[in-house]
Amino acid sequence: MSKTVLITGATSGIGKATAILFAVKGFRLILCGRRQERLEALQNELGKKTDVHILNFDVRNKESVSNAIVALPSNFTEIDILINNAGNAHGLDPIESGNTEDWDAMLDINVKGLLYVSKAIIPKMVERKSGHIINIGSTAGKEVYPKGNVYCASKHAVDALTTGMRIDLNQYGIKVGAVNPGAVETEFSNVRFKGDDEKADSVYDGFDPLVAEDIAETLLFVVTRPKHVNISDLIVTPTAQASATVFNKRS
Repeated sequence: MSKTVLITGATSGIGKATAILFAVKGFRLILCGRRQERLEALQNELGKKTDVHILNFDVRNKESVSNAIVALPSNFTEIDILINNAGNAHGLDPIESGNTEDWDAMLDINVKGLLYVSKAIIPKMVERKSGHIINIGSTAGKEVYPKGNVYCASKHAVDALTTGMRIDLNQYGIKVGAVNPGAVETEFSNVRFKGDDEKADSVYDGFDPLVAEDIAETLLFVVTRPKHVNISDLIVTPTAQASATVFNKRS
């Protein structure tokens, strides 16, 4: 039987691209997101290639997450691979003028949401002594850049949690790792700049950023390694990006 993969944040960007690629490769999919109409569209499209189940919840809502996972139909209860992809950046402000609502959103989604989903799924992996968890981190979890304060803190937390999960779950034979993208052109910047398309587009001026499909292909590589191989920590950047602030841009 093909493996079952649960992907959070599956309605756009990296999550959607991963769902599409994994469907083509025959993985069974549980797709999670906040936008029901997009989930249904994905189910209709990808259901022609593989088995697809959709879950409509906000990762910030602990009860909704738990209830959704508990209520999975019997043929989807054994989750082989969890991809914690849901995450957001809100605002780009110096710490002294940061918006506390933005801070709450980033910590609630990027850190607590990842924990809530993992907590709902890990026990059955432990019972089976089998499973694979991949957290989508960021280069922001490896270094801190100007005005990135709380977003960088949230992704540093993901980095630490990934290591902690790997240590705690090692005794059960569960793989845990992280994929940390650099600049990826998705809805990410539109969310960060709160719908200001001009600002969002300017982030990628003068160089070729990654696209969501690049990370989807990376994730496919990670989950298809032999049983004895675990990709613990992987950074993926566009060629033009040397660090969070150093880019080789066309003049």
